[in-house]
Amino acid sequence: MDKLKKFELMAKITRELEDVRNSQQAVLEKIGKIEVDNIELGDKLIESEIPEIYSRTAQNADAIKSILDDFQNKTEEFGEKNNVEKLKEQRDINSLK
Repeated sequence: MDKLKKFELMAKITRELEDVRNSQQAVLEKIGKIEVDNIELGDKLIESEIPEIYSRTAQNADAIKSILDDFQNKTEEFGEKNNVEKLKEQRDINSLK
């Protein structure tokens, strides 16, 4: 795989990880709303299970954020090391020929 294609794939994975992180955040917010709504309702199953589900989801969200942060740094370093901007310019020039 050439360097530009590798960088573009890394950037795509970064975007996908960001999407997963955003989805996890939305799930956490929904779980929190259920927990708050259940204060008024008082359902015992929700009361007993939701805190654990929230905790596991939060742990997953933290793990995803950690992977994302590390992978973003790796992608940026790869881009800088391999002068990806120059490679993109060259590709664009070649496509005009």
